Amino acid sequence: MQTEAKLDIIREILIEKKARDVEVMNLRERTVIADYFVVCTGTSDTHIKAVVDGLLVEGKAKGLRKEHVEGYQAANWVLIDYGDIIVHVFADEERKFYDIESLWRETSVRLESLA
Repeated sequence: MQTEAKLDIIREILIEKKARDVEVMNLRERTVIADYFVVCTGTSDTHIKAVVDGLLVEGKAKGLRKEHVEGYQAANWVLIDYGDIIVHVFADEERKFYDIESLWRETSVRLESLA
């Protein structure tokens, strides 16, 4: 599956699960880690797990194949590695504390810009 098609599926699921403050960072020219980071916020542990579960279950049904999931039990920063796309689902405080967007700011696009 093409990277952009994966990104569209991820975007649809994040909208459906009401993830907040979604940002997509194009990293293709900056690192070999991934082509994109997708960063979003959940409102509670339960919401974060619902967002992640949606990505895992609905994403799999739509053809997404994860390589790794980290942080699900703690549910304050969950990372889902799809190979060329890495999704970060944060609790609000952790997102502010780690502020990974500031490392990649010039590559960041808010979800509303992609609709």
